[in-house]
Amino acid sequence: MSLLMPLVLLGLVLYASFKRVMEYERLVVFVLGKFQTVKGPGIRLVIPVLQQMVRVNLQTVTMEVPSQDVITRDNISVKVNAVIFLRVVDPQRAVLAVQDYLYSTSQVAQTTLRSVLGQSQFDDLLSKRDDINAELQRIIDQQTEPWGVKVAAVEVKNVDIPQDMQRAIARQAEAERERRAKIIHAEGEFQAAQKLAEAADVISQNPAALQLRYLQTLVEIAAEKNSTTIFPIPIDTLAPFIKGLLPK
Repeated sequence: MSLLMPLVLLGLVLYASFKRVMEYERLVVFVLGKFQTVKGPGIRLVIPVLQQMVRVNLQTVTMEVPSQDVITRDNISVKVNAVIFLRVVDPQRAVLAVQDYLYSTSQVAQTTLRSVLGQSQFDDLLSKRDDINAELQRIIDQQTEPWGVKVAAVEVKNVDIPQDMQRAIARQAEAERERRAKIIHAEGEFQAAQKLAEAADVISQNPAALQLRYLQTLVEIAAEKNSTTIFPIPIDTLAPFIKGLLPK
């Protein structure tokens, strides 16, 4: 019994001394509170009491940025949220340079989101989303670089627009559609007028073409179910008869 207790304690110490480190993890090791080294994946020995360790995950983290109230440059109030993709590239700085790199990055992202969108026009917020995302990523990554954190991407997710602004946008879109429809109609009328002018030039150069067109029109009129058909007769056709009736 007297020998069993030391063996049990020794086994517990050995069990606590060996740490399994995954491929996506790193161990930041301290000796009596002073930084010593960063250990990679595998089975690693950490001496209890003498050494302390902090596990750091190197996987990409997806972080939600809470919805922020933003007033754009043209004084339109919107609610905007975003998502950030980040990862630790320097475990030592992620532990030593900042107390909680995830919380700190979240706070930087919120303030940057309000600042960048506050300098943007409302139309840019809707139409230039890629440019805004790139600017957010650049600024946030610049702020987190001293912490050993790399911001890979920032995406603005939802833009909540007030109801009155939604109605104004709908009216603007409807007016734009009507404008385009009128332009298309006017272009069609212009092209039709050009074709008619070209056809008139061709017919004026060949009188026989006018007669053929006249006969074709008569056929089309006769095909309709009309009780009475009225068709014009060119004055040139009646000219010989009129001359015969005139006194000599």
